[in-house]
Amino acid sequence: MAIINLSKQQARKFLLVYHGLYHTYEFSGKEGIMSYIRRVGCIQFDPLNVVGKNPELVLQSRIESFDRSMLYQLLYSERKLLDYWDKNMSIFQVSDWPYFLRYRKSHQAWCDKNPNAVSQVLAEIYNKGALCSGDLDYDEKVDWSWGPTRLSRAALEAMFHAGQLIIHHKTDTRKFYDLSERKLPKELLAAPDPNLSDEDYICWHILRRIGSVGLLWNRPSDAWLGIIGLKSLQREKAFERLIQENKIVELRVEGIKHPLYTRSSDIDILKKSLSVSISNERSSILAPLDNLLWDRNLIFELFGFEYRWEVYKPKTQRKFGYYVLPVLYGDRIVARFEPEKLKKGSSFTAKNWWWENNTVVSTQMKHSIFECLNGFAEYLGTDFQKNNLIL
Repeated sequence: MAIINLSKQQARKFLLVYHGLYHTYEFSGKEGIMSYIRRVGCIQFDPLNVVGKNPELVLQSRIESFDRSMLYQLLYSERKLLDYWDKNMSIFQVSDWPYFLRYRKSHQAWCDKNPNAVSQVLAEIYNKGALCSGDLDYDEKVDWSWGPTRLSRAALEAMFHAGQLIIHHKTDTRKFYDLSERKLPKELLAAPDPNLSDEDYICWHILRRIGSVGLLWNRPSDAWLGIIGLKSLQREKAFERLIQENKIVELRVEGIKHPLYTRSSDIDILKKSLSVSISNERSSILAPLDNLLWDRNLIFELFGFEYRWEVYKPKTQRKFGYYVLPVLYGDRIVARFEPEKLKKGSSFTAKNWWWENNTVVSTQMKHSIFECLNGFAEYLGTDFQKNNLIL
């Protein structure tokens, strides 16, 4: 397929239509959640909860009348979705389980070196059902990736990453584990890796990540995190192969030096985005680890929006605040704000609000943003407490 030339505005519109963030809602209800995740592959998980956890924040901006119970049911009742490792901890379709066989094998070593702990855990969960680390009394300290931890926690996490256990459910941030064989279909557990070689695997994962964002370039990026064995050389070869196999299409965006790529299967969405016209621009609140924001340098190039999540920075080094969320209006990111941590019985309100430079605040923009903030409060099960920060 020939190279496609776009303006920055057209590239922004494509991304927003692709993610269901432009004009009207494309996705609704639990089937909407599944449709969106089928499109992007995975959404990233993070346990911090100021006004909802990251996957909930991703979905509230895309799924009409989103309710957090929808995601919980898809994960832990219907088992259509799975908590597992992709781009860091993520949520994706259960049917993708075979593609992560390489990852599971790469985490089998700890289990092989600690057979007694593994056997004990398997026996206890087999006899008692789903358990968390607090239900096990293996208090011996062992080395772990972030430092010494209890043997029970290390064993559960190692067995989870090796695929012997899956997350049965969560109570707040506490994970309860069960045997994978109890919750996943036998044919899925027995399925071979669809990727026969390391090269096949890297091509598959590169293509998946291009789909996770919608547009990506062949450059270093946080979007590639979690792809086993990926170095610059492997990335270059994967892009060459994907181009030769017509699985990706090169896009040239006005004012951007490096070519961008989208999946060939998404060209219809691109064509649709180029024909979309709207009368009323929609506003959305974006998650800090939103798929749209996975490549912060690309977002700066396309939207002129510089964003760094500052939760792990010392307070004195923060430019904005601890937990700051971008605000989208039309095809521009026009503001960011720091919400007050929501407490039981309290209203949703903004602690701090910053308009982006060169944003011209119109009456229509303010109306759209207030409507969005009220909708966000409904997702949180509360009301929006307006203050004098948003003028």
